[in-house]
Amino acid sequence: MAASMTRYRFVTPQRAGKWYADLLTAQRHANTIGAGFFDERSGNFYAYPGTRLETREEHPALEAA
Repeated sequence: MAASMTRYRFVTPQRAGKWYADLLTAQRHANTIGAGFFDERSGNFYAYPGTRLETREEHPALEAA
């Protein structure tokens, strides 16, 4: 059985962000869609009101033998 990979994105009432392979990257790009602010100094992420985090599991295709 192949391992699954969790993908992350932030969604606002008006926009949906791109899917990212890790939460930190999704947080750093959330500002692009107005979903939140990532403070580089402290490493904290502050989501704006109405923002939600979505996750999905991806299963890589099995390699042909």
